[in-house]
Amino acid sequence: MKHGKKPTRNQKIAIKGKKLNPDNWLVVKDNSKELVIIHRDTGTVRSFEKA
Repeated sequence: MKHGKKPTRNQKIAIKGKKLNPDNWLVVKDNSKELVIIHRDTGTVRSFEKA
């Protein structure tokens, strides 16, 4: 699994929009279609489409 990076301001807004705490998530992949994030502690991976 790739290592995540700290989310940028716009990425934090997108994560908050999914009712998640952006302090607990790292960004693995971000492109125009989707955002893939991984939880800092548990390693849970989530992905969702951007609007």
